[in-house]
Amino acid sequence: MASNTATMGNLPSGIGICTTIPDILYLPELIFGGLVWILVACTLVVPHNPQGWVMFVSVFCFTMTFIWLVVFACGGHRNKGRWAAADFAYHGIAAFFYLSASVALAKVTLEMNDGTNSRNYKLDIAAVVFSYVATLLYFTHTILSAIRWKSF
Repeated sequence: MASNTATMGNLPSGIGICTTIPDILYLPELIFGGLVWILVACTLVVPHNPQGWVMFVSVFCFTMTFIWLVVFACGGHRNKGRWAAADFAYHGIAAFFYLSASVALAKVTLEMNDGTNSRNYKLDIAAVVFSYVATLLYFTHTILSAIRWKSF
């Protein structure tokens, strides 16, 4: 625990991203974001507009989080405070995007419930749950990134 709190003023690189707070959240963000992407892509819902927004958010956040993970793993940040601020800003935007996508997806899913246990309805329920988990992960990462940014 001492190693995690002692490095809050530093940006990790290499394998350090797997052992420090908040960077340990990159992998769960990728996993749950990928699950949302896959589950929404598997369903067919009549109002395509909310589904399109959810797909955009999940693909965008998955891609950007992977790029962010690679930049941090390669040490491209060079331990600059600007990267800590950018990390906070990116995760804040991603949390907001995922929250808006989660609410839209939940609304569409509730409206499509016709009393049957259709395959698409079950997939959308799972996508809603994973979307809210991804929102929570990004929000937690935002808070912890803000703390790290302030410690620079």
